[in-house]
Amino acid sequence: MPNPHRRLSDPRELNALAHPVRMAIIELLSVSGPLTATELADRLDETPANCSWHLRKLAQHGFVEEAAGGKGRQRPWQVPGLGFRWDDEHASASMDERRAAEALSEVAMGRAMDRLREAQQRAPEEPEEWRAAHRNTEMVAWLTADELKEMNDAIVAVLDRHVERLTDPAQRPAGSRLCEFVAWGVPTYFPGVEPA
Repeated sequence: MPNPHRRLSDPRELNALAHPVRMAIIELLSVSGPLTATELADRLDETPANCSWHLRKLAQHGFVEEAAGGKGRQRPWQVPGLGFRWDDEHASASMDERRAAEALSEVAMGRAMDRLREAQQRAPEEPEEWRAAHRNTEMVAWLTADELKEMNDAIVAVLDRHVERLTDPAQRPAGSRLCEFVAWGVPTYFPGVEPA
């Protein structure tokens, strides 16, 4: 399956997404389908006017679009595609692009860490089967650049295995729940540890 994620490099696009409310809107529209500004406001504890303003900003860059079936304040919005990719360390990127990509990465990772903390807090309330399935993993390994790329590509392939379930509810098995995986494979820096 080809990668469905939209590639971002324009600093204006990156900056448009690098806002917690806008990122939350994109996330909710991606997992819940079309929603109105009022519905988004209820879920995000924001005002409908604030959500409408952010939706218009996102629409300027093609991140959201009006969905069929509504008018005025009752018009639903949807995402035209699934997910985004951006590089915050690409060597050929301009300084503006790198700064905007770093800001977007900070917002995205901050939101993911918040959801991880919430999942950890709620874990004791989960049924045993979900507690047993829940896992945090952290590791370090000595790798070459080629091996690091190979591992990252393999992880992406595993994570993309069920991507169609996000947009096609008929593909979701009974009893399935929305789950999140966050992975990064990067060179790491420990004091006094030099490359081999």
